[in-house]
Amino acid sequence: MFIGEFEHHLDTKGRMIVPAKFREDLGASFVITRGLDQCLFVYPHKEWKKLENKLQELPFTKKDARAFTRFFFSGATECDLDKQNRINIPAVLRKHAQLEKECVVIGVSSRVEIWDKHIWESYVDASADSFGEIAEGLFDME
Repeated sequence: MFIGEFEHHLDTKGRMIVPAKFREDLGASFVITRGLDQCLFVYPHKEWKKLENKLQELPFTKKDARAFTRFFFSGATECDLDKQNRINIPAVLRKHAQLEKECVVIGVSSRVEIWDKHIWESYVDASADSFGEIAEGLFDME
């Protein structure tokens, strides 16, 4: 399970060190793709396969299903860690997440997310006040 929040930087070639805490569970090779809320999703192959199977069950006759699967799969790429434990994030994915220099890498249970630091901070600030309401709507908290 992926948990935690780590600050990292992109170098001039678009490479970023993967946090040590995530390396073992991600493995030496994993999938990175466009995420929701202007971030990137990173999946170990096992989790990617589960998600791929679910998405393949969506009816291709539905416009929204076609649009989502196109968006999600077209941006996906397999990444390998280099000898310095870095990944090279493709330009199309950096553009999607507006990654420039400062990044935040977070663990979200079965996946890792990569955010531009400023976008992440704005997202957290905007969500913090409504966190209790969101939780109440999702769970019967006792």
